[in-house]
Amino acid sequence: MTTFSMYTASIPVFKQILNSLSAILDKAEAHAADKKIDPNALLQYRLFPDMLPFTRQIQIACDFAKGAAARLGGQEVPSYEDKEVTFADLKARIAKTLAYIDSVPQAQIEGSEARAITTGSGEKTKHFVGQTYLFHYALPHFYFHATTAYDILRHNGLEIGKKDFIGSY
Repeated sequence: MTTFSMYTASIPVFKQILNSLSAILDKAEAHAADKKIDPNALLQYRLFPDMLPFTRQIQIACDFAKGAAARLGGQEVPSYEDKEVTFADLKARIAKTLAYIDSVPQAQIEGSEARAITTGSGEKTKHFVGQTYLFHYALPHFYFHATTAYDILRHNGLEIGKKDFIGSY
């Protein structure tokens, strides 16, 4: 019988995509320099006026990764200021997020399938058990924002593809 691992279903997945986003940020910065594009044109780009800009997509992807690691690990979610304004700042946020999720002991995440998890506050409060939270809330939101960040750069001419997004595992 195969056992299910909440750790394996979460932390390595977040790490894979966050590392890919970090590598894509390097390509975006080089692309802006090569094409003489103001980096803010990419950093503040939105696919549609009512969508969040590229920088915010990266911030939120990081927030879902660290939030999931913390909640599944039974820890308080660390708060990060949303003050990134450059590609280097975004890479630093990803690195900080990777360091945090690596710091959550695997043993604290294992067995969190039934852990009670609450997100939000007031009218936006949501209650989950760990497995439902991971598969139906945290991962979909994480992938949405990571994919939107990728799509913004691809839309703006960055020569990246699926392999860049998926990265190595």
